[in-house]
Amino acid sequence: MKKEHPCGERHFEVIRVGSDVRIRCAGCSHELTLGRVKLERMVKNIIPKEKNNQ
Repeated sequence: MKKEHPCGERHFEVIRVGSDVRIRCAGCSHELTLGRVKLERMVKNIIPKEKNNQ
């Protein structure tokens, strides 16, 4: 995100996708629900989750 969460973390995990998107802070596990359009404006960079090929 462009702006960090109050706990100081800038990384979030996407939990649910739809017209509203639910994200979880990687630092304090606080969950937020934002509209898709608002979230797309706030996102700075997308880091894909790595796949475990074991």
